[in-house]
Amino acid sequence: MKKLINVDRKYESYRWFYTSGGILAVGGKSDEQNEAVIHNFLRPEYAILHTTEPGSPFIILLSKDPSKKDIEEAGIFCACFSKQWKDGKKEISVDIFKGSQIYKSKLMKTGTFGVKGDKKTIKVKPELVLVIQNGKLRAVPKTTREEKLAEIKQGKLKKEQATEKILKKIKNIYHFPFSKEEVMSAIPSDKLEVR
Repeated sequence: MKKLINVDRKYESYRWFYTSGGILAVGGKSDEQNEAVIHNFLRPEYAILHTTEPGSPFIILLSKDPSKKDIEEAGIFCACFSKQWKDGKKEISVDIFKGSQIYKSKLMKTGTFGVKGDKKTIKVKPELVLVIQNGKLRAVPKTTREEKLAEIKQGKLKKEQATEKILKKIKNIYHFPFSKEEVMSAIPSDKLEVR
């Protein structure tokens, strides 16, 4: 596995994970954070992802040359933290474009950006696994290489219920001392199933 690229750890206040290729992917947890992510992390040559429909984080891959697998993983991550996840869509369309294609006009609300030129679109299945990356719990696409602590899919559990189930599962099997807040920070917001 490639060495994880550590850009200093300011990214940890956002949504983030490392792809199986070792590339950091960073996205917003809110409109304000989407705005901050674009301002703080985006470069013209970086790939950026957003669901085709409104209601997802902008996910930036901090690499000039991500692989197809890195892009697919970032697409899954983007989809799992989107409105379409909450709506129960089993396949979610995600647009991919470059940082140089993003623009912002004064009329656009916070966290909203326009994209000029062609975009590529992929369809992804929204499923995650809970792993530890850089000492933190992360809900990431199944294809990453770390030991999987739990599987997270779309379901009927509220975030609090899913968190309790995850904490019990981790404590019973792995004896890791993670807090409720750490789990809640890592997982999607609702409509969850934990295995």
